[in-house]
Amino acid sequence: MAGMKTVGLIGLGIMGRPMAGHLLRAGYGLTVFNRTAGRTAEIEAAGARVAASPAEVAAVADVILIVVTDSADVEQVVEGPRGLLSGIRSGSVVIDLSTISPATERRLDGLLRERGACLLDAPVSGGDVGARNATLAIMVGGDPRALEGVRPILECLGKSITHCGDVGSGQLTKLCNQILVGVTLLGVSEALLFAKRSGLDPEVMIRAVEPGAAGSWQLSNLGPRILKGDFAPGFMVDLMQKDLRLIQETAAASGAPLPATALVRQLFLAAQAHGEGRLGTQILGRVVERLAGPDGR
Repeated sequence: MAGMKTVGLIGLGIMGRPMAGHLLRAGYGLTVFNRTAGRTAEIEAAGARVAASPAEVAAVADVILIVVTDSADVEQVVEGPRGLLSGIRSGSVVIDLSTISPATERRLDGLLRERGACLLDAPVSGGDVGARNATLAIMVGGDPRALEGVRPILECLGKSITHCGDVGSGQLTKLCNQILVGVTLLGVSEALLFAKRSGLDPEVMIRAVEPGAAGSWQLSNLGPRILKGDFAPGFMVDLMQKDLRLIQETAAASGAPLPATALVRQLFLAAQAHGEGRLGTQILGRVVERLAGPDGR
């Protein structure tokens, strides 16, 4: 459409694919790049242009979204061979929707500013369901004027867009989110075990407590899946462990003790040791049950 920014999207995984679809349906001209080329066919058929490198995306897009896994992946996209820095145009805005190190975001923003561009770190919460339904919570760090310029694009992807401060603040906020998610999920897992071992129907327990002060997304959405033994990934243990590592690294630098978060990371490590790293984080319920041993009543 006339007057609309052209958009690039790098990373067509479980989150990036539905995001690309939302942008196309909103009428944006979209250029995509994915490291595994075979994943681009569906998006190309829907109307996107497929680029051969991040540099090629940067050469044609006003706004470039990155949706990859870890700090090293974002670094490769931005400053690797044929990365964004090789093709970025002055005035472009790079939006990193990945969850990575806040320090990495600050460094990459500095490199982009040398080319007349800038970076917004904008990690998301809501998982694959939020990506499919465009209901993600998006936490943004960076220049507020740049954010206002790209807000219509982010509104295609999420229902909540919050400016959290300077570059890196979005990532710090997301890490707070992951502390709350992990520790709350452990509480859900323990409550379910306690209910079952005490002879209480855990489904009734969930219905009784979720409208009150103990209610949470984790309880309402993952509690029933734990009870059914449904451990299909909405968000994988391996990815959660990456986030928990980032939390502990950042906490160590700031001197913030996080004992509950450290425990959650150790329990997910036990899940990984059982070959469950690619299952959903609700596998924590099974980990807690294994600690309790067989029910001998």
